[in-house]
Amino acid sequence: MSSIKVERLNHILQQEISMILMTEVKDEKLKFVTITGVDTTSDYSYAKVYFTVLDESNKKEIKDELNKANHFIRGKLSERIEIRHTPELKFVYDESIAYGEHIDEIIDKIHEDK
Repeated sequence: MSSIKVERLNHILQQEISMILMTEVKDEKLKFVTITGVDTTSDYSYAKVYFTVLDESNKKEIKDELNKANHFIRGKLSERIEIRHTPELKFVYDESIAYGEHIDEIIDKIHEDK
């Protein structure tokens, strides 16, 4: 039963962080960040926020900027979401899209060889 609550919180956090980045963050680089998922611990104390960017060449810079804006984003979340303790956020670049593209290339190569 608890996992349903965590999943619901993950979804709400994903939506709200996306809205905060689009509307309230002043750094223009962060407006083009896509939040792909959130993974919150069962005690709601920490949340990994997975993101992607269009230009992968500056993903390290964007990650650093997101982690600098962490306190601002967390403060805005505490205003928007009714929860006793807003989780601490850690931004992590989502490698799953690149991994999926790599798998697609392998499958295409296998089909070409046949």
